[in-house]
Amino acid sequence: MARADYRTLVRDNYRRLSQSIQGFTPRREQNYLVAEIGKVLLGHYDSARRILVAEAGTGIGKSLAYLQAAIPWARLNQKKVIVSTATLALQEQLVNKDLPLFQPHCQPGFTFTLAKGRARYCCVRWLEALALGENQLGLFEAAAGLTPAQQQQLAGLWQAWCDQRWPGDRDSWPEPIDDSLWQQLQAERHSCQPLLGHRHCPFHLARAEIDKSDVVVVNHALLLADLAMGGGVLLPEPEQCLYILDEAHHIAAVAREQGSARLPLGLHRRALEQFNKQLGGVHELLGEEGQPRLARLQQALQQLIPALNQLYRQLSSALSRQELTPDEQGCLRFTAGELPGFLLEALVSLKEDNKLFARSLERVQAALGEQLKRQPAKAGAIEAALAALSQQQLRAEQTRDLCELMLRAGHPKQPPPARWLEQDRQELTLCATPLAVGHLLEQWCWSRAAAAILVSATLTALNDFGYFRRAVGLRANDGSRYLRLDSPFDYQSARLILPRLDCEPTDARFDQLLCEQIPAWLEGQTASLVLFSSYRQMQAVAEALRGRGQSLLVQGEASRQALLQLHKQRCDGNQPSVLFGTGSFAEGLDLPGHYLTNLIITKLPFAVPTSPVEEAMAEWVSLCGGNPFMQLAMPEASRKLIQACGRLLRTETDHGRIVLLDKRLVSRRYGAALLDALPPFSRELP
Repeated sequence: MARADYRTLVRDNYRRLSQSIQGFTPRREQNYLVAEIGKVLLGHYDSARRILVAEAGTGIGKSLAYLQAAIPWARLNQKKVIVSTATLALQEQLVNKDLPLFQPHCQPGFTFTLAKGRARYCCVRWLEALALGENQLGLFEAAAGLTPAQQQQLAGLWQAWCDQRWPGDRDSWPEPIDDSLWQQLQAERHSCQPLLGHRHCPFHLARAEIDKSDVVVVNHALLLADLAMGGGVLLPEPEQCLYILDEAHHIAAVAREQGSARLPLGLHRRALEQFNKQLGGVHELLGEEGQPRLARLQQALQQLIPALNQLYRQLSSALSRQELTPDEQGCLRFTAGELPGFLLEALVSLKEDNKLFARSLERVQAALGEQLKRQPAKAGAIEAALAALSQQQLRAEQTRDLCELMLRAGHPKQPPPARWLEQDRQELTLCATPLAVGHLLEQWCWSRAAAAILVSATLTALNDFGYFRRAVGLRANDGSRYLRLDSPFDYQSARLILPRLDCEPTDARFDQLLCEQIPAWLEGQTASLVLFSSYRQMQAVAEALRGRGQSLLVQGEASRQALLQLHKQRCDGNQPSVLFGTGSFAEGLDLPGHYLTNLIITKLPFAVPTSPVEEAMAEWVSLCGGNPFMQLAMPEASRKLIQACGRLLRTETDHGRIVLLDKRLVSRRYGAALLDALPPFSRELP
């Protein structure tokens, strides 16, 4: 591809776009981001590794920037643009605003679509079986009894599908679909059989749209799920994709979730016992030549079920003897990833038995596939059997993943997975999560993608990319390009206030301090947001303030959308409005102009390492001679504090104040570093 051709296209597209927008004002930072993305895509910095990590502050217009730079390059190089986001709000902005705005002015032209996970679509086979009360051979797992309201909704869904009034996805149904009903209808990877054809499958019809589209908008979970399966399953192969990862600071956490595994021992054992009883229905479908395969499957079950039983008994016995001691939440983390000897032996045995079970399942499925070709008259019964076998295949994969994580050998440069046991009434669940996912992202994406652009308003921590780079598996000198663009907003128009306070958040008097300070800082204000780091603390303060007559909109008491709508109505009516929220309100909340002029942050967002994953990560850093607070807690708190402060200024004309009720910013040595990493607000310090 000639460089001049691409650059000319970008310039011409920009000219047409700017002329179409009334009152268009050029943004220097946005244009610079377009230019830097273009240089990376053209191989200006490294032709073998086209990766850009860009922190672009609020107000730059990064989504329109990366669309302008990426789409022409991808079209000229026959690549797909995959735009991945963390939030539904940004997906909706891209699909409903940014892409339609750019599309008429872009050459070469492009098409776009929104891709959703398989679970957002119904399986027509499940829908029909449930609607018509059919359960061929009794092989489907027992469905929970439906209430009259669910039965009525089910009938409506089935009729709408038959009348071609509904495409089969959850989001296009005009009213909410009951969760427990949808769980029985949603498509699953292992229920989809290539042998059955996909002409009428909602998911595969949507998948065909992805194949035809030039730009695909997805969420991080869907992208990482596809990459974890090797790529090219739900989305195109990584080598054919230019990935744009917006809100990229979430990528490591989502990758960790994708790599996690859980095995509820009791539930899994009971499901296999039920499946074993139902296998007789497959006997007559297989034909004579398939009987040896069925016998091997039944034999594999006779080994696997006792192995699960034995492991459950061993763990129960160790708990009763207090050899293993869970915490108050019923969670027992295996310190430093060290497993007791009996558990190691049991997991090795379980892994081998599960392998045999998985192979036997595949052979029976293959035999049923052959019978489907020979006996089309029995298609319904064979399809039901294939779907039931596929459900067990999913269980086998879950067991395999859990065993592999639990048994993974240590590596001197990588932390072991977090491994723990959860006890809930009569259920015991083994859990494991990889702590280091950077090597997985390198293997899945960075080393394979045609190009990758990672953008966010908050990628640095304490003014450095190092924390993010280590989390996602990029190295300092691997050819990746780093860019930091400040927001064009006038931060001096906003005041950052640290009042004189009597105690720190660790003090028992802090709740009472908040009950005194918050009303004082709400007085005379029309649009306020108060952010808490603890749900318990938020509720306690809300109860106390309401007791004094304060009107509050509190997170959790209504949907987020309903709270924001009511807040805006009050602001539009010149009535004082106060929103109380926790961490999720500190990110992605967009209240421009008069909807937010008074932001109160009650406490620095230090995470307390209480989850097994956080505890294991802090433990690893300590074992390596590091400081978990400085290496983990501080960078994460810095990033979260910047995000929280970012709620105030959302447009160039916004103004207001931020009140920080945590004296550690001035009383502790680390406070100066956290303050220096914040935008250059006008400061009022004690």
